[in-house]
Amino acid sequence: MRTLTGPLVQRAARRFNQHAPLTLNDCFALVLAEEIDDCILLTGDDPLRGIAEASGIEVHGVLWTIDEMEAHAIAPLQVLYDALRIFRDDDLVFLPADELLRRIRRLAQLLQKA
Repeated sequence: MRTLTGPLVQRAARRFNQHAPLTLNDCFALVLAEEIDDCILLTGDDPLRGIAEASGIEVHGVLWTIDEMEAHAIAPLQVLYDALRIFRDDDLVFLPADELLRRIRRLAQLLQKA
């Protein structure tokens, strides 16, 4: 957890006024990412992604985190598989369906072999 100082809150408010597609919370995340060395901003929001990348911030999404957890054996494959299926079945989760399904199928194959 981080606290934004007054000047950083003001900078976030300026960003909010400059970038109509962003929410104020997006701008808080953007300003915080600008302040932390080697920060990775996790978002699925295209406008936030574009502005952050233009500012030189490394940006990734939820599926990247799943890939990283698998690659570094941070979570069991079954847990990752279950999480992807929950994402797939949740109407409030907006992830690329083809990418989601590809990962679900691949993990299902790996689990069958285990």
